[in-house]
Amino acid sequence: MAPGVVCAPLGVELAALRGATGSARIVRTGMGPVRARDAAAWIGSAGPRPVLVAGVAGALVDDVRPGDLVVASEIRFTDFRAPVTVPTAAPLATALRRLGLRVHLGPIVSSPVVVEGTRRVELGREGALAVDMESGWLAEAAAGGPFAVVRAIVDTPEAPLLRPGTPVRGFTALRALRRAAPALREWFDSTGSRDVVLAEPRSFCAGVERAIDIVDRALDRYGAPVYVRRQIVHNAHVVRRLTERGAVFVQELAEVPEGATTVLAAHGVSPVVRAEAEERRLSVIDATCPLVAKVHAEVKRHTGRGETVFLIGHSDHEEVEGTVGEAPGAIVVVEDEAMAHTVTAPDPARVSYAMQTTLAVDEAERIAAVLRGRFPAIAAPRRDDICYATTNRQRAIRAVAADVDLVIVVGSENSSNSRRLAEVASRSGAPAHLVDDVGEIDLSWLAGARRIGVSAGASAPPELVDEVVSCLSGLGPVAVEVTTTGTEDVVFTLPKEVS
Repeated sequence: MAPGVVCAPLGVELAALRGATGSARIVRTGMGPVRARDAAAWIGSAGPRPVLVAGVAGALVDDVRPGDLVVASEIRFTDFRAPVTVPTAAPLATALRRLGLRVHLGPIVSSPVVVEGTRRVELGREGALAVDMESGWLAEAAAGGPFAVVRAIVDTPEAPLLRPGTPVRGFTALRALRRAAPALREWFDSTGSRDVVLAEPRSFCAGVERAIDIVDRALDRYGAPVYVRRQIVHNAHVVRRLTERGAVFVQELAEVPEGATTVLAAHGVSPVVRAEAEERRLSVIDATCPLVAKVHAEVKRHTGRGETVFLIGHSDHEEVEGTVGEAPGAIVVVEDEAMAHTVTAPDPARVSYAMQTTLAVDEAERIAAVLRGRFPAIAAPRRDDICYATTNRQRAIRAVAADVDLVIVVGSENSSNSRRLAEVASRSGAPAHLVDDVGEIDLSWLAGARRIGVSAGASAPPELVDEVVSCLSGLGPVAVEVTTTGTEDVVFTLPKEVS
């Protein structure tokens, strides 16, 4: 690609940014669509290049104030032209927020004339945040290369452009633009061609799909609200979507009205919770993952024979809490190798072990090996407790991490299996980062990274991976390849209440 260019429509915008944009050349492109089109033609004649439009704009909604920055997720036009999408907007907005700036992410409208009065209100109601007179036409300057827009707000619906306070507001906006320069440099540094290696399998597993489907079907059949104890799966995006549909997520059943339709989350619950649901006459739909239910059954079988069960897992995880509830006095949680070296049992000849289903396979096996060495009579699970999906995703990310500069794992911070994926990738040799979505990508990670591995935890929606790939594609030419270490065809049946 050709060297990067910062397009500053006005001289004062150029002055605010001069010398602060690193190796990117800053060009005054002129005010309005005619000058913007002319500038785009000669800038774009050199071929694809990173282009970032930086300047001032007018707000369209009340909560966008003078001095705020708006990062365009798309550029709309006031005529019938198709909008220009900006897939790199979210991480750029994140970089700006890290500088302490007040940043909004959303559509910007490009208009050939100054927008005032009722027209400004109309555009705001359509979801746009700001209006300018150049960005849409300057998009052509990138010639298919990376493109972004950052606009600092001068005027607002309450304080239009032609008012006495405009010079002060203009100074505030230009100062914010100057402060934004380090993030703009990060954006340019992150651009370039690269390979994206997708780990396969990734994203939703059968247990997660089943749990989400249960809530969706319960809402369809019984209507809102449907109450869900804890997060149905550990992913913020899934929870948000179901909340918008009418699901109500609660911590404990005491928050649920008597007799209400209630879903128990995929991580499983203790018998005490089930008894409370019965006492409150709740209409219960059990979304416990069948593989978690298998661990519960194993634990009950062993403790029923008078054995002590060493449960390898994290004591604060909901799955472990539910499993321990099957026999609290007979289950000992073992969180790491150090604990495995010190735990005891009343009768060392009557012991067994089980595992949380979302652990890192290599770490869990090291802990189990310590227990087997200390307790020769210990009974192991009939089959590995760590679920097939966790195992498969870890195997896939291990294969990818051995051949990339960076790994991005999509998943929420409270997702155990997602965190383990990032940890496995790190132990396999590549720097790895867990992100809830594309907005959590740090542009500084991408500088110099020419092969990037991408995966997602079993509770992360696949479309979030698509957004990451789209963002990386928006930063330069991308060749996508898939590393497949296995296929999954597991399907779990639904409970009778929603089948």
